[in-house]
Amino acid sequence: VFFEWKVTYGTKPLLDAPQKVILINGEFPGPRINCSSNNNIVVNVFNQLDEPLLFTWNGLQHRKNSWQAVRAGTESPMAPGTYYSYKWQPKDQIGSFFYFPSLGMHRAAGGYGGISVVSRLLIPVPFDPPADDHMVLIGDWYTKDHAAMAKMLDAGKSFGRPHGVVINGKSGKAAADPPMFTVEAGKTYRLRVCNVGIKASLNFRIQGHDMKLVEMEGSHTVQDMYASLDVHVGHCLSVLVAADQTPGDYY
Repeated sequence: VFFEWKVTYGTKPLLDAPQKVILINGEFPGPRINCSSNNNIVVNVFNQLDEPLLFTWNGLQHRKNSWQAVRAGTESPMAPGTYYSYKWQPKDQIGSFFYFPSLGMHRAAGGYGGISVVSRLLIPVPFDPPADDHMVLIGDWYTKDHAAMAKMLDAGKSFGRPHGVVINGKSGKAAADPPMFTVEAGKTYRLRVCNVGIKASLNFRIQGHDMKLVEMEGSHTVQDMYASLDVHVGHCLSVLVAADQTPGDYY
């Protein structure tokens, strides 16, 4: 499965103000990687930022190619104006993950996106196929520039509390924002929820609806019902949600 990404800076309205963000192919969040277990993933990344860049594939086990997990010190960053080809396999990790840029507080400026790994057809899944499958990337957000935040940390200073929460690149502040997902009454949907922030654990719930937990970090779970779930920084989980309430808008 081949992907080609051009990584650039851009401006997006977040938390009532235009913000400098990192875009992948002009998108924030970046494109979702949909793949099957044992697929070979090739991501050609072109660094069009003015600083070095590295991507980390959060939570995925990289067997026999651990350097593709990519942290500073295990792989040389991409210099500005250069490109690199990441090559990895998700193996038998069937579930929800995300990627993010892991240098210089880039993650606080975006550049992240979802990864969903589905099982091959011969491998049974312990729940019926949902009507649809949505990625929900939640995270804290700062209005400070990411370079300024990196300098604060290097100086031993705290950058304080987050200024808000962003879901799939939106803060929900704009009254004109359309609903994030539209679902059909009577059907069940899978939501893959990842905390892509840098500091705050978040409590995830859907107004008036219970959720059935079915997967965490690439493994199926005991299926229990929850009114809300804490999602910690770097963690992903999947829930099934039935559209079983009166049709309307729900937070």
